[in-house]
Amino acid sequence: MIGEKTANRKWINYEIKKAYELNKGIVGIYIHKLKNAKGEQDSKGSNPFDYYNISGVSMSKYVKCFESNWSASDNVYNDIKDNIEDLIEYGIEHKPSTW
Repeated sequence: MIGEKTANRKWINYEIKKAYELNKGIVGIYIHKLKNAKGEQDSKGSNPFDYYNISGVSMSKYVKCFESNWSASDNVYNDIKDNIEDLIEYGIEHKPSTW
């Protein structure tokens, strides 16, 4: 899940590194268009995979990040729901050992 303030945070970086080390499938999903508890949407955050390099190459070159084309929060939820299985399969098929 990629929110407005996700990128380059200590625990986000830890989880990305750990997933890479364990050869897990990795994908990102932008969630800034989903309404928060106050009913507000956020600004799009930076891609957290831009901050992690593999042999000098940004991990964002390998990791697919999904961003809905919809702007209304309900449509974004449905778009994520409709695409999440394919995203997971993509992540599994393109795990770090295939890079």
